[in-house]
Amino acid sequence: MASTSNVDDFDSRYLIVNPENGGMVDLLKYLLLGDISSGVKFLEAEAVLVVEEAADHRWVIAVSIIARKIIGFLAKPMEYTGFVVDFTLNLLSQNGNIFGLLYSLLHGKVVIPQRGTETFLSTIGQLDGRIDLYKGQYLTEQLRYSDVGQSGIEMELVNRILMDLCIMASKLAYENAEVVRNVVVDHWKMHFVDFYNCWNDFEKEMSTQVFILTDKPKDATLILISFRGTEPFDADDWCTDFDYSWYEIPKLGKVHMGFLEALGLGNRADTVTFQNHLLGKEAKFRDRSSDSEELPSTDNDCIPPGKMELTAYYAVKNKLKSLLEEHKKAKFVVTGHSLGGALAILFPTVLVLHDEMEIMHSLLGVYTFGQPRIGNERIGRFMKAHLESPVQKYFRVVYCNDMVPRLPYDDKTFSYKHFGVCLFYNSCYIEQKVDEEPNKNFFGLRYLIPVYLNALWELIRSLTMGYTHGPQYEEGWFSIFARILGLAFPGISAHCPTDYVNSVRLGKERTIQMSSF
Repeated sequence: MASTSNVDDFDSRYLIVNPENGGMVDLLKYLLLGDISSGVKFLEAEAVLVVEEAADHRWVIAVSIIARKIIGFLAKPMEYTGFVVDFTLNLLSQNGNIFGLLYSLLHGKVVIPQRGTETFLSTIGQLDGRIDLYKGQYLTEQLRYSDVGQSGIEMELVNRILMDLCIMASKLAYENAEVVRNVVVDHWKMHFVDFYNCWNDFEKEMSTQVFILTDKPKDATLILISFRGTEPFDADDWCTDFDYSWYEIPKLGKVHMGFLEALGLGNRADTVTFQNHLLGKEAKFRDRSSDSEELPSTDNDCIPPGKMELTAYYAVKNKLKSLLEEHKKAKFVVTGHSLGGALAILFPTVLVLHDEMEIMHSLLGVYTFGQPRIGNERIGRFMKAHLESPVQKYFRVVYCNDMVPRLPYDDKTFSYKHFGVCLFYNSCYIEQKVDEEPNKNFFGLRYLIPVYLNALWELIRSLTMGYTHGPQYEEGWFSIFARILGLAFPGISAHCPTDYVNSVRLGKERTIQMSSF
C-alpha cells in the first residue's frame, strides 16, 4: 500500500493488551476458568474483536499479562539494580578489578566512573569486551571492488565478515555515543556519522537509540544502521518484547504495536496516530545536519514540538537519504540485536509501505540477532518480493535456546510469525538454515530438561573456551556469572551477544548470497 492512500479509506483494526485494566482475580478467572468477560477487561478494541481475541488467544494473552505485570512490579528494582551493576562493573574495570581497586583505595587513587564517557561501558559491554572486527579492513576492500567478481570462497569470506560487522555493531549499539564514536573511528577505522537518542511518544522519553556509520568519509560504499536492543535492566524494553498488542494495516497485516511506537510511528493512547504515520500523513522531519531553522508544518501534529526530528524512523530515513545522495555508490545495511533486531527489519518494511523504493534499491541486507517476532504471516508475504529478489537480503540469526526470538508467543491460532531465512546455531556453534527455530515457543514441556542441561553445558564450555579456541574467546568472571544465572533462566542467558559473536566467527561455512555493488 502506497503512502498516497486516502485516510478515510483506511479502516484500521487494533488490539491493545493493558495489564493495568484488570486485577489478579480477573486474571485468574480468565486464565484458569476461561471466563471471557474477565479477560475482556484487559483488552481495548472494537467490541466484537475483543471477545473474539479473548476467546481464541486466551493463553497467549494471559502469558503477556502475567509477564508484564511481573516486570512492571519489578521496574524500579530493575532500574536501581542496573544503576548499581553498571557503576560497580565500571568501578572494577577502570581500577584493575578487585585487587587493583583495593590498591587504589590504599593509595587514594581510585578512578570514579563517569557515565557518558568513552570509558564507561554498558552491562552488555562488560559481558563481552571484544571490540575488534574479524578482518574488518578486508571487508571494506572487497566491497569496494565486488563488481569485479569474486570466487565462492571470497564471497563466503565477505559474507562472514559482513555478518561479523553487523553483530559487533549490534553489540556496540548498547554503548553511549562517546564509546561508539571511539570504537568506530579508532578501532574499526571507519567513519562515525551520528548517534541518535530517539523519542518514544508512548513512553514519553528518549528510549530508542541508533547509530550510523560509513566505511569511509568520502565515496563510501557501505552505510550501516544499528539499532540498540533490549537493555538488561530496562523494564519498558522487556515489556515491549512480551507485549501482544498489534495494529493492523489493511492489505499488509498486523504489526507489533510496541515496535511501531519505538520507531516513533504512533502512540496507543491515540491510535489515530498510527494511521497518520503509516499513511505518510506524518511530518517530514528535518535532519539535524540541515541548514533549515524551522521544522515543516504538518496537517496533524502527532508528536510534541521539539521531539519531531528525533523519532527513530524519520531521523534515520532523512539521514540515510542524504548519505545516499552524497555517496552515489553506497549500499546500506540495517542490523540490531533483540529489540534492535525487530526495529532493524521493521524499518525497511515501513520504507516499502511509504513507497520509498529509491532508498530500497540501495538496500544491501538486513541482519538481525535474537530478534522477536514483529507481525503476522501477511507481513512476511508482503516483504518477500523486496527482501528475497534477486538475492536473499534478510537473515535472522538465532542462537540455541535464546528466549527472545520465541516472543511474542506463537501457536496454531496466534497471529505473530517470523519470516525470512533463519540461521540457527546450536550450542556447539553448528549452523542450520531453517524456516523456524526449534522449540519456537520455548515453554514446551518436552524441551524443558534439555534446555537446563544445555545451560549446564554452556557454563562448562565458558570455562574452557580460552583454551580450546584461543584467548579472544576467553570469558571473564562476569560472563561466567551470567552463565551461572543461566542455570535458573537459560532462555535469558542465551540471549547475550557473546554467543552471537561466537556463532558468526566459529560457525560452519555458510552459503549466503549478497547483492553486488
